Amino acid sequence: MNKDIMLCGVGGQGTVLASKIIAAAAMSEGSTVHSAETIGMAQRGGSVTSHVRIGDAYSPLIPLGSAEMILAFEPAEAVRNLAYMKKDGIVITNTVPAKPVTESLAPSGYEGAEMVEYLKNKCECIAIDANEVCQKFGSTKFLNIIMLGIAAGTGRLGIDTETIAEEIKKRVPAKFVEANIEAFALGFEIGGEK
Repeated sequence: MNKDIMLCGVGGQGTVLASKIIAAAAMSEGSTVHSAETIGMAQRGGSVTSHVRIGDAYSPLIPLGSAEMILAFEPAEAVRNLAYMKKDGIVITNTVPAKPVTESLAPSGYEGAEMVEYLKNKCECIAIDANEVCQKFGSTKFLNIIMLGIAAGTGRLGIDTETIAEEIKKRVPAKFVEANIEAFALGFEIGGEK
C-alpha cells in the first residue's frame, strides 16, 4: 500500500501524536513508513505539520499534489496545506478555529467558517465541530484521536482499526487509554456515516 497522509494543526492539538500512531500502526502491519514534522513555535500555538508516507517513498516529505488525506485540527491550517492534496483526496477538518493570542489584542473576526466553506467548494471535505464531538469527554484534547477514528471510519486510511487501537494504548498515558479508545470508536462511527 502506498499512501500519503498530511496532518496539520497548531501546537497543543495532538498533531504529532496522531501522526506517530498512524506511522506505528502502518509499520505494525508490515509497511515501510517515512514521516517528518514541521513544527513552528508549536508551544505558542504555531503551525504544526506532519507528513506520513506509507509504502515506497524517497523522501519523508509529501510532494505537492500527492496526499490522499489531510487531517486538519484547525481550518486555516487545512487551507494552508491544501496544495499537498491530490485531486481525489479528502480533507477531514475541525471547524473550530484555534485563534492566535494576537486575536485578543486586535480582533480580526476570524471564526473558521470561511475556511470550511472554501474547503467544501474545493474538495471532498468532512467538517466536524470539535466542541460538539468532544463534549462527551469534557475536553477538546481528544479531538486528534476522534479525527483519527473518522479517518479510519471512512475506509480510506487503509489501516486496521485494531492495529490503531493497539498503538493508542501504547502511546497515551495509562489513565487516559479507556477514554481515548472510546474517542477513537466515536470517530470511527462518525467516519462510517460520512
